[in-house]
Amino acid sequence: MKLKIGNVTLDNNLILAPMAGVTDLPFRFLCREQGCGMAVTEMVSAKAILYKNRNTNELLEVAEGEGPVSVQLFGSDPSIMAAMAAQIESGPFAFLDVNMGCPVPKIVNNGEGSALMKDIKLAERILSSMIKAVKKPVTVKFRKGFTENDINAVEFAKMAESCGVAAVAVHGRTREQYYSGTADWDIIRKVKEAVAIPVIGNGDVFKPEDAKALLEKTGCDGVMIARGAKGNPWIFKRTLHYLETGILLPEPDAKEISKMILRHGSMQMERKGEEVAMREMRKHMAWYTAGLPHSAKLRNDINQVETMDELKRFVEERIGAL
Repeated sequence: MKLKIGNVTLDNNLILAPMAGVTDLPFRFLCREQGCGMAVTEMVSAKAILYKNRNTNELLEVAEGEGPVSVQLFGSDPSIMAAMAAQIESGPFAFLDVNMGCPVPKIVNNGEGSALMKDIKLAERILSSMIKAVKKPVTVKFRKGFTENDINAVEFAKMAESCGVAAVAVHGRTREQYYSGTADWDIIRKVKEAVAIPVIGNGDVFKPEDAKALLEKTGCDGVMIARGAKGNPWIFKRTLHYLETGILLPEPDAKEISKMILRHGSMQMERKGEEVAMREMRKHMAWYTAGLPHSAKLRNDINQVETMDELKRFVEERIGAL
């Protein structure tokens, strides 16, 4: 169950994927408490670090007791990527991860994220220059390919390995697919067969049984959980237990969900102030309450919550009572 990447051994092989607007410090911390072996920050622009963008500092913060955290950088200029990796290397990060999988148009149109899968030579220059610039392990996350006609994850993984990358994470969808359709786990198996470094599989892990199936079908070394963790930090605890014992723990009840929401809300408030925290909690609340009775009405009414007191009242009256 343990996973070694470079010179770092993780407690287990379950990893919280980087998700913009989701994997901030409070959420990573909650997932860590539930047994996540490692978490990855929201992706950080190398150029934003270069130009000292003030929002970037918040993205780079890591808490005491968070366990190993990987910081994910994105960009397309090898010299800027290398220089910024070197600049932040002394920070509290176990790994430096490179985003070569993000499908969002404004990132792709800039030649960053998954656009780098179309330019393997440039991707190679970025990875090589970063690895030369830092001593900490460098990892890379990418997709099956850019389009169905251009599936090059295996070639991409071999290139990354030859640059000296410590591990790769592969999302079994093309850029063209975004997050639709089903993830192709077969490509993850092919990557695993092609390289000697650890391969982390990503895509369509929404419950403990999915993680087990992904490990069995692909032989991958680790499981990266993304959307399956939204509003569901318990997925790590439940998956670990299932992988170790074959027994499925029950899903959290309304009381547990209520406790987690209030803890999350107060951690957000401590860090970001009440107004921003409550605005951000609305999306998390929608995820936490998905599947509960009357969840559509709950989601609608959550948008009226503006203070921590209102959040407490809302949770007690509307969720804790279910």
